[in-house]
Amino acid sequence: MGIEFLKGHGTENDFVVLPDPDGVLDLTGERVRALCDRRRGLGADGVLRVVRPDFGPWFMDYRNADGSIAEMCGNGVRVFAHYLVHAGLEAEGGFVVGTRAGERPVLAHPDGSVTVDMGPVAVTGAGTATVAGSAFDGVAVDVGNPHLACVTDVPVAGLDLEEPPGHDAALFPHGVNVEFVNVLGDGALRMRVHERGVGETRSCGTGTVAAVAAWLHGEGRRTGEATVDVLGGRVTVVVEEETATLTGPAVLVARGELDQAWWDSL
Repeated sequence: MGIEFLKGHGTENDFVVLPDPDGVLDLTGERVRALCDRRRGLGADGVLRVVRPDFGPWFMDYRNADGSIAEMCGNGVRVFAHYLVHAGLEAEGGFVVGTRAGERPVLAHPDGSVTVDMGPVAVTGAGTATVAGSAFDGVAVDVGNPHLACVTDVPVAGLDLEEPPGHDAALFPHGVNVEFVNVLGDGALRMRVHERGVGETRSCGTGTVAAVAAWLHGEGRRTGEATVDVLGGRVTVVVEEETATLTGPAVLVARGELDQAWWDSL
């Protein structure tokens, strides 16, 4: 008997889902890296381990593709919530998901999309990202994990994000997710993102929230709503005084079993 897995994505930010209600899987960094490798494993931007604590809601144990632990992942929460409904572990509608950044209320819609209460969003300062020698002014935003969101007139489609953008290590000692954002119109943004521990991804849920918060900050506003076009699709973000919400699709594409011998070899 192998180890059950599912594969899913939220706006093409893809994840391996590992149901582990009793918390028995030894999810080492090497196993995470192997699972996420697109040649020697299943391929993914991260791993979502589904754990049921003794008390509280289902917990999303999220790992980046490099094996590191992350506090929060907005697209991951949508996929995680969709899996819970799909598996009959939660009913469609509202429930709570536990994350390292705190509990996140979600609303699972009949069409498979999910709205996530992302918690408070805080603009914490300013910084600069560099790409290929060019500097981009950015806004430091805390969405439960650190972001540097750079609203720019430079078309984001032409940026080379294969390598991690440079950033101020003193401002972000544990690394940072960097977003590059174009304003398409009032309430309409386009974004590309380089995630710490992963690289450029097709989407980043917390990154879209950071992008909207940075755009609003530049407009002298604290609250507002915007659609954000990412490489993998479109999401809607609402920033309020005390919290923010992220709404977008969640899709499960496959399920199967990991070979036990392969797992043990890692």
